Amino acid sequence: MDQLVKVRESYQNGTLPKEIFDTISDRFELVVSGIERIEKASGAKYPISYVEPSAILTNSSDMSFQFGILFARTIPVVFEEKFQVVIQISAPLVAFGLKGTIHAILAHEFLHYIELIRKISKMELLSDEISSNLFESTYADNTRLFEPRAVFSDQTLLTHITKKFPTGFKDYKLEDKTEKNWIAKQLPITNVSLDANTVKISAELLSKVTLDPHLLQKISEYESRESKLRKKKLY
Repeated sequence: MDQLVKVRESYQNGTLPKEIFDTISDRFELVVSGIERIEKASGAKYPISYVEPSAILTNSSDMSFQFGILFARTIPVVFEEKFQVVIQISAPLVAFGLKGTIHAILAHEFLHYIELIRKISKMELLSDEISSNLFESTYADNTRLFEPRAVFSDQTLLTHITKKFPTGFKDYKLEDKTEKNWIAKQLPITNVSLDANTVKISAELLSKVTLDPHLLQKISEYESRESKLRKKKLY
């Protein structure tokens, strides 16, 4: 899959200016190196990913926050009764993010991916529910994922994840650049309702999903390491 195909299409139809297109194209190597780094550190293959040529904004239904910026999303896709997980990477992340930030976000989405596969393998998932409240969504985001130390062997990558996701992702410089250099300039925006960001998967479809045996073996290893880390923490 050409991960920049949608970016290229947006440039060709005049939606993205040349300067932004060139910046994304030049800096995309940071995404490639991040994926390679995650695969090496985890021993598992990264899922299909692509760059979405827009800023992804989400609103909270109770208006406790005006809007949130999503720099990447893990999306379960059901197409013609086939299940696939896709990582959607926002163009502002590629254009304005520092290397450590990009790698940390890609790694965080990988944790979502393996947790989703783990639930599917154990038939625990009928739908991927996401709270309509941004604060609650952040809380859930941090409590349902694998412990990064159980998955990644790269200490520098672990440091990036710890710094960027202490209690939910926060990078004020990246958010400021996105607001000033993308949103304020009226470049493409995709509004996502957290209530609508839900995929329902029937038990019948789940029973037909074919999962990579190597990935399932790695997930089993992650679970074992995580269990040891928890015991160490307790004692």
